[in-house]
Amino acid sequence: MLRLCAASVRLRLGLGLHPSRVSWQRQLGTHGRKESREPLNSPKRAKEFIYRLQAGERSCLLQELQNFESIAIAQETVEPSPPTAAQIKYVLFHNTLPFIGFGFLDNAIMISAGTQIELSIGITLGISTMAAAALGNLVSDLAGLGLAGYVEALASRLGMQVPELTPKQVDMWQTRLSAHTGKAIGVVIGCILGMFPLFFISDDEDKKAKTDKAKPC
Repeated sequence: MLRLCAASVRLRLGLGLHPSRVSWQRQLGTHGRKESREPLNSPKRAKEFIYRLQAGERSCLLQELQNFESIAIAQETVEPSPPTAAQIKYVLFHNTLPFIGFGFLDNAIMISAGTQIELSIGITLGISTMAAAALGNLVSDLAGLGLAGYVEALASRLGMQVPELTPKQVDMWQTRLSAHTGKAIGVVIGCILGMFPLFFISDDEDKKAKTDKAKPC
C-alpha cells in the first residue's frame, strides 16, 4: 500500500500534474484556464498543494522529499553527469503512457456526450452543434474529476517505475525536455485514439433526424 501511495505521489510530481483531480484537464488545456499557474516555489502554492493531498499522500510525500534531499546532499560534491540515452527514452515513455489515457478519455467522452446531447435535447431546444460540443466537453471535464485518479493508478500498476535519476539529473534540461515531449506525444496519441466514436456516427442519420424534428406537425 505504501509503495502504491508513494508511486501515486511520485507520478503527480514527476509528471508536473496539478494535485487536484482535474490535473489532466489543466495539462490538456480543457479546464482552469483562468487559474494562476504559479509554480510550487512559494509558501502559498506549497500550502495549497499540501491541503489537496490526503493524509496517506502527505506521509508519502514527506518521506519521498526526505529521501530525495538526503541523496541530493550526499551528491553535492559529485560531478553531475547528464542522463544517458536510455534514461532519456525511459523518461519520455514514462510521461507518455498516462497522458495517452488522459487524451483518450477527454476526446472519447466529449464526442460521445456531445453527439447524444445534439441528437436529444439539442434538437428539442434548437441549440447549435458547437453548443452541443461545449456541453459534451462539460461532461468530459466532470468525468475527468473522478477518472483522472484511476488513470494515474493504472499507469503506476502497469509497472512504470519512476526513472532512476539523481537529483541533479532530474533538473537538467535534457530530462525536462524529454518529460514535456512525452506528455505532448501522449496527448496527441490519446486524442487521436479517442476519436474512435466518430466511426459509429453517421452524418446522414444526424441530418435526417434534424430534418424530421424540424418538420411541422
